[in-house]
Amino acid sequence: MSNVPTPHIKAQQGEIAKKILMPGDPLRAKFIAENYLTDAVCINDTRNMLGYTGLYKGGSVTVMGSGMGVSSIGIYSYELYNFYKADTIIRIGTAGALVPEVQPRDIIIAQGACHDTNVDRQYDLPGTFAPIADFGLVKRAYELASEKKIKAHVGNVLTGEVYYDASNSLSAWSKMGVLAVEMEAAALYMNAAAAGKKALCICTVTNNPLTGTEDITPEEREKTLTDMITIALEA
Repeated sequence: MSNVPTPHIKAQQGEIAKKILMPGDPLRAKFIAENYLTDAVCINDTRNMLGYTGLYKGGSVTVMGSGMGVSSIGIYSYELYNFYKADTIIRIGTAGALVPEVQPRDIIIAQGACHDTNVDRQYDLPGTFAPIADFGLVKRAYELASEKKIKAHVGNVLTGEVYYDASNSLSAWSKMGVLAVEMEAAALYMNAAAAGKKALCICTVTNNPLTGTEDITPEEREKTLTDMITIALEA
């Protein structure tokens, strides 16, 4: 019995590319399909989680929203890796800086994802698992950023389970040199590890929750997201 379509993805086998870009926002997936891909076809709109497959410089690419948080990206990335035979998923999203050297509009290439979630408990490991990105993807993304004169940082991010955090935990992570906080990378990296596949998270920094630095403007957001999208497509 086939596992596809799933309750969350209506695409048939063969309609999803081996390489997938996953913004959190499904409308960002639509934007990428309309502005970067050729011959793009909508392959999913279940629960309005839009997904498209098209061509970028002659290569097949799928771009699909992940939703917010580890639970949402956990479901979608699991199904894409294990049921739709995806090889590579690159998350593209936004993050809040946790250290002074990382400023709004900078790009973060997450080589590792610390987390305060319970996602790893499902594996019943006799210790603590360190979710990391595929090194080849990290290396390629950093090289692309350097070639394009885009300011990029490589290091750890924090995948947080709570957006409105009442505790002061971010300061503790900052002291450990964690570059930024986001909400999805660790779940993606763990699903990739369990499936023997590749994953990377690239984020654009929009603010600093520790200092209260405001979000970048809509115009700046558009430009820096463009940088991030291009790196992900070419990585």
